[in-house]
Amino acid sequence: MIEIKNVTESYVDGIKVIDNMNLTIENGTIFGFIGPNGAGKTTTIEMITGVLNIDKGDILIDGKSIIQNPIEAKRNFGFVPDTPDVFEKLAGIEYLNFIGDVYEVPSKTRLEKVTKLAKEFNIYDQLRNRIQSYSHGMKQKLQIISVLLHDPKNWILDEPMTGLDPKASYTLKKLMKEHSKKGNTVFFSTHVLEVAEKICDKIAVIDKGKIIFVGTCEELKEKAKNNSSLEESFLKIIGD
Repeated sequence: MIEIKNVTESYVDGIKVIDNMNLTIENGTIFGFIGPNGAGKTTTIEMITGVLNIDKGDILIDGKSIIQNPIEAKRNFGFVPDTPDVFEKLAGIEYLNFIGDVYEVPSKTRLEKVTKLAKEFNIYDQLRNRIQSYSHGMKQKLQIISVLLHDPKNWILDEPMTGLDPKASYTLKKLMKEHSKKGNTVFFSTHVLEVAEKICDKIAVIDKGKIIFVGTCEELKEKAKNNSSLEESFLKIIGD
């Protein structure tokens, strides 16, 4: 479970990027986070994961404060950022072993997971190559695999399907569904509203740093008085 409590984040000049946000992502849920460019999606995710400091409020990951107990909180989630920035001089398998060491994943478990996931994402034969030779999509696949190695209860994904081929996107969506069915949490931002409509149990819409809607896709359509698509309902809600 992820709990965002009265969180505010401001620029140096005092302009609020996130304005008194309250949001709960419950266990067993695939939760979509949608909004226009610059609305505050990535800022929110970076505060949840401890990349950015929080001006006011607190964020709890399975009851652990990202401010007061950052190490314990970070053990409870896996994070895929919106750009696959990895150590490019390493081979893919070296990077995965490094992440496995950080999270103290046992060797046998690590080997099984790396083999299974690398084959599912179709990069198993590339793991001995240096990451600098990988395409953007391959780096994204590698980063997703590294996040899943220690089997975190909470997945936090910022535009995770950017650069993925159709098969990899399908695989990731399948894994997200399996993860939530086990009682775990998936929180992800996306601009691909068709994906959100198909797989999300709930969504939140953020605009100009404020949460303006939380609920199911059907509830958003009802609020927008639009029964056709999530895309049209979203555009109506944000006023475009």
